[in-house]
Amino acid sequence: MNPSPAPAPPDAESPGSPVPRWVLLLSLLTLLAIPARVISYGYLPADDALRHAAKAVSGKSWADILVLGPHYTVDHNFGWEALLRRVHQATGWDAERLVDLSVLGLFLVAAGSALPWLKRPEAWLGTLLLFFVAWPPLAGRWMLGRPLLLSLGVLISLLFLVQDGNGARPARGKVAAMTALIALAVFTHGVWYLWLLPVLACFLARAHRPALALAAAWAAGAVLGAVFTGRPVDYLVEAVRTALRATQLHPTARTLVPELQPVSGGLVLFLAWGGLLVLRRLARLEARPLTRLPAFWLAGLGWTLGFLNRRVWEDWGLPALLVLVAAHLDFYLRGVLAAAAPRRLAVTAGLAAALFCVTTSDLDSRWTRGLTRQYLTRDDPALAGWLPEPSGIFYAADPAFFYETFFKNPRADWRYILGFEMTLMPPEDFQILYRILWNFGAAASYRPWVDKLRPQDRLFVRSDPGAPPPIPGLEWHHTLGGMWSGRLPRRP
Repeated sequence: MNPSPAPAPPDAESPGSPVPRWVLLLSLLTLLAIPARVISYGYLPADDALRHAAKAVSGKSWADILVLGPHYTVDHNFGWEALLRRVHQATGWDAERLVDLSVLGLFLVAAGSALPWLKRPEAWLGTLLLFFVAWPPLAGRWMLGRPLLLSLGVLISLLFLVQDGNGARPARGKVAAMTALIALAVFTHGVWYLWLLPVLACFLARAHRPALALAAAWAAGAVLGAVFTGRPVDYLVEAVRTALRATQLHPTARTLVPELQPVSGGLVLFLAWGGLLVLRRLARLEARPLTRLPAFWLAGLGWTLGFLNRRVWEDWGLPALLVLVAAHLDFYLRGVLAAAAPRRLAVTAGLAAALFCVTTSDLDSRWTRGLTRQYLTRDDPALAGWLPEPSGIFYAADPAFFYETFFKNPRADWRYILGFEMTLMPPEDFQILYRILWNFGAAASYRPWVDKLRPQDRLFVRSDPGAPPPIPGLEWHHTLGGMWSGRLPRRP
């Protein structure tokens, strides 16, 4: 995608020169080395990557893992979980190896998605460097090993595709490619409804023909991706229902999971827009107005809607802003640096080294914080009698407890009352959990769960390691990390 239709310098393309190939290779190796280095620290994500890998190893359905409400039908990450299951069956890898694969592979998908569309790969390295510094949470989000990164890579590719024709009607092959990409994204990460945002951005940019083509690709791709699950209607409906329940059942934002809470995008958007205007003026780029570029509008939409939901900014607005900046840098570099210029290797090497250092730096222990994480395991003799018995239920108000315990015990014969989304719980249990969160974990809020406890169930509560939780009616045992296990009193 070029922000301008103006041609590059005559010597910009040199098919016989090895420089472009070396630049591309160095860029790819850098993007591969970054997650490999982070994984070498012993890094493990904290949430969904753990449960996807554990489910692949367990071979169970979510109904056999969680206590689900009657409204649940199918998981919105159907395709990704099916893929990990196939990998596990083919390789025998355990959950930790599958998480490493997810982190490495999905970072490459997201971080490498722009390279096929740029003439100067070093422009993308520079863009990533800029934004990983300007918005530090971005690097951590791209290292989560979650299928949302595949959707993010598809979004970046689509933005380059729709902006690469000066508003002309996309060719049939391009529309087919867009359809296939959206189908893949929906199959693995079923938030099909949010693909309306780039369609809207195209209309706002007055790119009507690309907008109509993208709308058609969106409709066809969403249906196609859902069909591959074998339950297309349930899959499409469940994605919307889960999103509505996850946001609308919480009267206040405080009890939402952090990534669904509001966030301020700060000045990143306006600094980027201002920088592009300065670059256009100083470099005299004969570029289309920013307002005629869909990425401009999607970045603005994402920034604005981020005040309602953090994910819209980080997963839609920020990637669009990256595309906008990378396209301008790409066009600028094509005008000042010939493709075969040896200096390109020096520029690329410098950007690659800086990007590697910035991203792999263990700033604030972001990659090693989990090394001190303690896990409950079935084979720990100190926990004998304090984990749920067969067909028992784990009651806990902390989702991290589910992620970590399921990750280490994927084949255990128990279920969890709280899993990856609290609104999937039975309505009565959701209300109990909501009161616990609303009251900041007050002991009295746990009383309804205590009353429901069976002999095979266990209630886990975080409390001071020196004293059991002040919740009467249970026997308590300190397990690890300030986590106490409560059970009904045993008969003599």
